[in-house]
Amino acid sequence: MRIGRWTLLALWAIGGGDLLSAGEQPRSSAAGRQTVVGSPHDLSVGGPGRIHAMEEEQVCIFCHTPHNATGQRPLWNRHMPPTHYRIYESSTTDARIDQPSGPSKMCLSCHDGSLAIGLLAGRPDDIVVMSRRTMALGRGNLSLDLSDDHPIGFRYDRALAGRDHQLHDPGVISRELPLGKHGEMHCTTCHDPHNNHLGNFLRITKVRSAICLSCHDRDGWGVASHATSRAVIRGRAVDMRERLPFASVAENACGNCHKIHSAGGRERLLRFANLEDNCLNCHNGSVASTNIESEICKPSAHNAPLLFDCHDPVEDPLTMSRHVTCADCHNPHAAAYDFISRPGATAPEPINNRMRYVSGVNILGRPVNEAMREYEVCFKCHADNPSRPQNAVITRDIHQTNTRLEFQPTNPSFHPVAAPRNNHDVVSLTSPWRVGSLTKCTDCHNSDAGSALSLNRRAGPHGSIYRPLLIANYSTRDYTVESVIAYALCYRCHERTSVLNNESFPLHSRHVVNGRSPCSACHDAHGISRTQGSSRNHSSLINFDRSIVQPASGGLGARIEYEDRGTYRGSCTLTCHGVVHVRFEYAR
Repeated sequence: MRIGRWTLLALWAIGGGDLLSAGEQPRSSAAGRQTVVGSPHDLSVGGPGRIHAMEEEQVCIFCHTPHNATGQRPLWNRHMPPTHYRIYESSTTDARIDQPSGPSKMCLSCHDGSLAIGLLAGRPDDIVVMSRRTMALGRGNLSLDLSDDHPIGFRYDRALAGRDHQLHDPGVISRELPLGKHGEMHCTTCHDPHNNHLGNFLRITKVRSAICLSCHDRDGWGVASHATSRAVIRGRAVDMRERLPFASVAENACGNCHKIHSAGGRERLLRFANLEDNCLNCHNGSVASTNIESEICKPSAHNAPLLFDCHDPVEDPLTMSRHVTCADCHNPHAAAYDFISRPGATAPEPINNRMRYVSGVNILGRPVNEAMREYEVCFKCHADNPSRPQNAVITRDIHQTNTRLEFQPTNPSFHPVAAPRNNHDVVSLTSPWRVGSLTKCTDCHNSDAGSALSLNRRAGPHGSIYRPLLIANYSTRDYTVESVIAYALCYRCHERTSVLNNESFPLHSRHVVNGRSPCSACHDAHGISRTQGSSRNHSSLINFDRSIVQPASGGLGARIEYEDRGTYRGSCTLTCHGVVHVRFEYAR
């Protein structure tokens, strides 16, 4: 039985009225129509797509029939694929995702590629001859594997929104995104199969990801760089042939990194399977102004490709395997501009905008969902986690690689990262640094091309030519000739003249200039844990480099010892450069 135009008008009532305009619209364009006719869903002989009937002129018959329907509404004319699908899985979803059903199964009767498109329930003996038997694998054919597609088949209700605070309450979602009768998410929640005026049969525009944000409420998104950037999409690194629908980062929004269907990175629907490709695709100097790709290729870097285990947003920072990815330090949904540093501040600085809404470990060793201080993010990998590098850069008298223990405010000495150090023995500080100032990890560990003291947009501990990822040169080799360059890192905060004029330790110049001993021979830049040393023998960051400093010998026995005897006074027992010191006293 063939369906004529009057039958089309009858089916218009079923499909929402779009077909009324079908006969009034030209069929030359596939997109921009509020009708099936002339759209990709027009599979008649006059349809615009590569898949179309060879002779059949009717349009609605490929989904609906007024007679001999399957019994499913609305007058359904296709068999249901009896298929079990591989469904979406993610460690971060709180939804219970089931097999597709209802309207979704109707869509999949064509879009999983398993059933012949011309096989209609109302014509069991008269298959419609098509230009292709089934949908070709690729765009439009979701296959039996739905694990790389936005999940469907789950109930989106207040209980789910209560478990996941980054979902809107379904009660406030636009009526333009209809859920199933039991609140299920279906293909038809986002797509109206009869209306293609927005393209891809979307119900709400995807400009600035309006349709995504109807349901998803990401922390910090409103002012995030990826939501506001006007940077033009061009020259992307990973797949330069893939065109995004809009010109700027802000317009593409979620689409810069995510694909709703056929995502390369199935879990969380990332555009590419390799996690870092999703970032470096733009952060290679093409789209984003910050060229991170060049930074992580430097000799000392947080170089993700060298560590294969991937980041998981729900990982436990105390037990996770060793890895480094952009998402460990940055939340791409919340990272924003306005990186402003206040060097020398005596009050704790809030975490910079580029690290907003990132998890961390606090100074007590407890995981926190949202780090408030920069060092809390660093502690995830460089503190209590046993997978951290166990070999120290310098072999010291006291060995410690847990930076959280090194920076404890109760330690005998420490660089003031977690708390100020009110030690008036430090007279060499250069403005704006002063006694009581707080430092950040990035004041020392940062790109050599940037400066933590400026608004340089390349600042960040991504890579450096100076090991271990230092912002400036810091020579630790014995017999280093003292110079501004040799200890550039130290001289960023400590005035060289003061140090060499012996304003604190009266033998600084003799050791550093005459003896060519590096600062690191005596000082441990991070600090000495109170569990391993005391203020009597490890004040002033004293923790000797055992490759340079050897035990004293003779009647006192083999030992290395420093004793703090008060302000600018102390004694050493050790051997350095072949010179034996036994209770060698100094005082200013």
